[in-house]
Amino acid sequence: MQHLSVVTTGGTIDKIYFDDKSAYEIGDPQIGKILEALGVAFTFDVLPAMRKDSLHIEESDRDLVRRLIEAQPHRHVLVTHGTDTMVETAAVLSSIKDKVIVLTGALNPARFQGSDAVFNIGCAVGAVQSLPDGVYIAMNGRIWNPAHVRKNRDANRFEPV
Repeated sequence: MQHLSVVTTGGTIDKIYFDDKSAYEIGDPQIGKILEALGVAFTFDVLPAMRKDSLHIEESDRDLVRRLIEAQPHRHVLVTHGTDTMVETAAVLSSIKDKVIVLTGALNPARFQGSDAVFNIGCAVGAVQSLPDGVYIAMNGRIWNPAHVRKNRDANRFEPV
């Protein structure tokens, strides 16, 4: 892989502390800073599609993400996404041909000490350059087929269906 296109949608991975009432808002995409800090050996571009909690992503938003990915000249695409509706977005992207698309996110904001964001991004980067064309989810140290995974909100992790 020479180049990675990164499409960001928001989600917990990009949440920042906002006010004295412990509220959060979705800030700038964090993945570019993370990839730069890790000194990755490929070029990348970050394409912010939106800044939404995934519970607020609608079908028109998923269509925007699909069109943005289809317009990319590069084969390898990583999507940062909120974890609550990541599976639904992956299903919409499954019709895209001739690309490897990996969705990832975080259960805690990337700016937080101990966040799973860097680990999940690392897994996603490894997956996107080694898997065949298709759509995948990289979470909790595993690569998932979106048709056979769900988020267990009570346990705060992904698990097989």
